[in-house]
Amino acid sequence: MNGHNLDPADGSVSRDTRRRVVAASFIGNFVEWFDYAVYGYLAVTISVVFFPESDPQTGLLLTFALFAISFLVRPLGGFVWGHIGDKVGRRTALSLSILIMSGATFCIALIPGYDTIGIWAPILLLLIRVVQGFSASGEYAGASAFLVEYAPSNKRGLYAAVVPASTAAGLLLGSLFAGVLTALLTSEAMQSWGWRLPFLLAAPMGLIGRYIRTKLEDTPVFRELAAEDETVKAPVSALFRNHWRQLLQAVGAVLLNAVGFYVILSYMPTYLSAELGLGETESFLATTIALLTYIGFIFLTGMLSDRYGRKKVLISASITFIVLTVPAFALLGTGNFLVIVLIQILLGAMLTLNDGTLPSFLAEMFPTRVRYSGFAVSFNLSNALFGGTAPFMATLLIAATANDLAPAWYLAGAAVISLVAVALSRETCKEPLRSE
Repeated sequence: MNGHNLDPADGSVSRDTRRRVVAASFIGNFVEWFDYAVYGYLAVTISVVFFPESDPQTGLLLTFALFAISFLVRPLGGFVWGHIGDKVGRRTALSLSILIMSGATFCIALIPGYDTIGIWAPILLLLIRVVQGFSASGEYAGASAFLVEYAPSNKRGLYAAVVPASTAAGLLLGSLFAGVLTALLTSEAMQSWGWRLPFLLAAPMGLIGRYIRTKLEDTPVFRELAAEDETVKAPVSALFRNHWRQLLQAVGAVLLNAVGFYVILSYMPTYLSAELGLGETESFLATTIALLTYIGFIFLTGMLSDRYGRKKVLISASITFIVLTVPAFALLGTGNFLVIVLIQILLGAMLTLNDGTLPSFLAEMFPTRVRYSGFAVSFNLSNALFGGTAPFMATLLIAATANDLAPAWYLAGAAVISLVAVALSRETCKEPLRSE
């Protein structure tokens, strides 16, 4: 099969099967990012529960540090889940990862606070978040590969856009849930038990996702490789040996997504409230509007990449962030709520140019034999180094420089690196999926 091009014939997969593939791909990332949203949006409350003896800014830094440390295990998870996904199958990797991930998220709700068990409280939180980060590290890559390999050849960008849409939907529900809790409960109730409620939802959602995934066959292109005994015994080794250039380009291309997603859609409520003095309810509302904009535009950018090419859309995204990020953050500093909402809409739309295109771009960059590994390793390396650390770096940069625009400069710098990486890559949207 060496050198073969693999694509499912557009009529070889039923519409009902593709609908179930979309649902199966959606649910895992939804659960993952619901957890991250809740953790990010309730960071101030969580910092009081687990670091009550620290001053507010130090407690917040420690809370985001735990968030960041849990990402350091993601590259290891990318190796493991990539190996399973490329050697055993995409469906197997996705079915296992959602079970572990949702279980770990559920366990967060059961941890006693610092006042009950002392230093063991943040230690347990860290350990569980590490397990959660490890299990979640295969979700985004696996779901994207799953969708791309099932999609009609001329709609891979549209189908793959389901993955970032699911992450935003998880963030949106997390934002709304946290906003409602914050509005209805007193600070004492939130610190006592209210913050635990969203994490408890992970268990039933994870079980539903696993059930849907176990009812599907693996992708047509992977089944073809497996049937002819063409899968790679050591896909990660093959990736570094034969596709290291694509891997480096992919790591750079992911950087804008890694920093932008966490700064704009996860860290922003904390930035607006803790740094700019906006009320917590208004901060949640402004970020919710950005999420709605993101979901509304994400499929459009997927379709644009199918029509005009992945590179053109990704390059447009990088240039937009380089030019507009700092002025946009400066306008956030005016404190005018209407201006803040408009800027949130702008930032959400800008981010979709990158995020709606990136899943299909990365999946097409690597051949079928190492697609899961290539996507998982590059995506998780970039997110471990720059994505999970983005809220911590933003808070640290503001503290170090006394400049509220520091996160904007950090984001613009990430866009420069992504621009170079994408410009050096090749266009793949019109090509069939490759086996080699």
